[in-house]
Amino acid sequence: MLHKVLILSLGIYSLVSCTSQKNVNACGKESEGIDLFEGQQKLLKEYPLQIKFNRIVEESRCPEGVDCIWAGVAVAEIEITRKAAKPVILNLATTDMQTRGYQKSTNFSGYTIELQNVAPYPTTERRAQDLKGNYKISISVQKSKINDV
Repeated sequence: MLHKVLILSLGIYSLVSCTSQKNVNACGKESEGIDLFEGQQKLLKEYPLQIKFNRIVEESRCPEGVDCIWAGVAVAEIEITRKAAKPVILNLATTDMQTRGYQKSTNFSGYTIELQNVAPYPTTERRAQDLKGNYKISISVQKSKINDV
């Protein structure tokens, strides 16, 4: 019984782990997972894109251990460049909420770019102003069927 639990745990871990290598998502599409620190940029190996994490433009997530009216949101500003084109600035949020203009993913030049995670999470000791410069985001990039800019 214990070995079945271990195998199941390893299977779940491998499905949810995100590294900077090519992955296959639940839909069977190939995607590239990327971790970026503020100010860091990466040229993707799989796709002709360069992605830079500029900064967090909004941090309203409820600090850990505090009861809040809503969970809040973090919004990351990323800069994407395709080949010799001009860079495009995108804001991706930790939640989708169209009424407030928040989107977790977007389509860009035939690719779907999705914000997976923003760390660290605010606490009562470390608020948003204390976290500036220390954020790390995880995003996924995969080819999409929609060709938006």
